[in-house]
Amino acid sequence: MRKVISLIICALFVYDTMAQIKDPVKWTAASRKKANGYEVVLTAVLPKPWHIYSQNTGEGGPVATNFKFTKNPLLTFDGGVKEIGKLKENYDKLFDTKVKYYGDKVDFVQTVKVKGNVKTNVNVTVEYMTCDDSQCLPPTKKTFNVSL
Repeated sequence: MRKVISLIICALFVYDTMAQIKDPVKWTAASRKKANGYEVVLTAVLPKPWHIYSQNTGEGGPVATNFKFTKNPLLTFDGGVKEIGKLKENYDKLFDTKVKYYGDKVDFVQTVKVKGNVKTNVNVTVEYMTCDDSQCLPPTKKTFNVSL
């Protein structure tokens, strides 16, 4: 009986360990000086077959990628976050709807203006969901501090 219980415990431990898949997305954050301010660029790089969803996935689908910028009295935001990459749109049987997503690489770009000629930072939290053809990982949040 002890052997059976030990075997079950070991099997559960191995199963639990295998079920913990690491986040496949590699993020980088940077700023680029522009004539009227800066571009804050968050780049997501994904290995095949993983993909990340657009900010505009539609209702009933996966968690859309979204960004929350911490308020900074020295900054004004010019428009929304732009997506630069090869956008794909397909019917997804996991969600039973059409979804918009990026594979390989996507840049998310937010234009900001700094009030005055001062050095400051922008803090941004990105929430996103990654999937492959057969599974999805839980939504993940990452926070970046970008110097301007």
